[in-house]
Amino acid sequence: MNDKTGLDSTDELSPSASVEFPRPFSSLVNVEMYALSDQGHVRTNNEDHYLVIRGGRAIETVLSNLPENQPGYLFEETLYGMIVADGLGGEAGGEIASSEAIYTLMNLVLHTPDWQFKWTPKEENTVKWRMIDRFRRVNASLLEQAAADPDLAGMSTTMTVALTHGNSLVVTHIGDSRAYLLHGGKLHRLTRDHTLAQRLLDDGVQAPNDHIVLGLRNVLMQALGSRQSKCDPDVQQYPIGHGDQLLLCTDGLTDMVDDDLIESVLAKAASAKSACKNLVDLALSNGGKDNVTVVVARYSFPTKNV
Repeated sequence: MNDKTGLDSTDELSPSASVEFPRPFSSLVNVEMYALSDQGHVRTNNEDHYLVIRGGRAIETVLSNLPENQPGYLFEETLYGMIVADGLGGEAGGEIASSEAIYTLMNLVLHTPDWQFKWTPKEENTVKWRMIDRFRRVNASLLEQAAADPDLAGMSTTMTVALTHGNSLVVTHIGDSRAYLLHGGKLHRLTRDHTLAQRLLDDGVQAPNDHIVLGLRNVLMQALGSRQSKCDPDVQQYPIGHGDQLLLCTDGLTDMVDDDLIESVLAKAASAKSACKNLVDLALSNGGKDNVTVVVARYSFPTKNV
């Protein structure tokens, strides 16, 4: 460690090091995104909320005589974020829980002094640690709000968050709102439901189609704001590539539409918008027994790293 600069020796430039013109990568990744939420046919209000964001850092050239660095050029990095939250609770409690969870999370992000825009394994670990910490802070905030307002007693929410930067994806979740990745035409489920049904399956007690499992698939073992469970979110990192599609959804979709059909819809859809519309329409045509929310992101990478 260099005490004067705070740089590791591996970060220092030697006098003979060749310095190339900074080339963007994450900002060249094209991400087509769309989201859709519907109240469904049974519920009297929509307790689902979603948020899709794009963030970045950029330095714009104003004046320069460097041959490749003309006015208006941006040295930039870009990341994308997608959130779905499915609220639970009487009256307006669930609706408030899901919206407050997202707002609180965003406030925590905005108050972070150093955003990670260079995702080597070290930075990815920082992102994952921070996401776990933020989920726990959101959980504490919801508990505090419920304790202060009797009308909000018992409110809680699921939350699934996906962050992508370049070809890296970090998913953090609690509850049973899912994340999927369509890769090579095959649908891969990235999250594990925090439900009693999933616990029985993990323990090998019941078969997937057993009536007991089906009856317990909406009994949550974890949720943000729940006093009956600890807050222990799952966080995982995955690679993504050209042509991949990322889906975040609430159980209003997965309870009504099986994974094989979801795979088919994503594979055949001409756009993220049509994929969202087709998935929501399927959930509604199959009963629409719950609020249904879907977020789809489609990734196109540059042909070469320029």
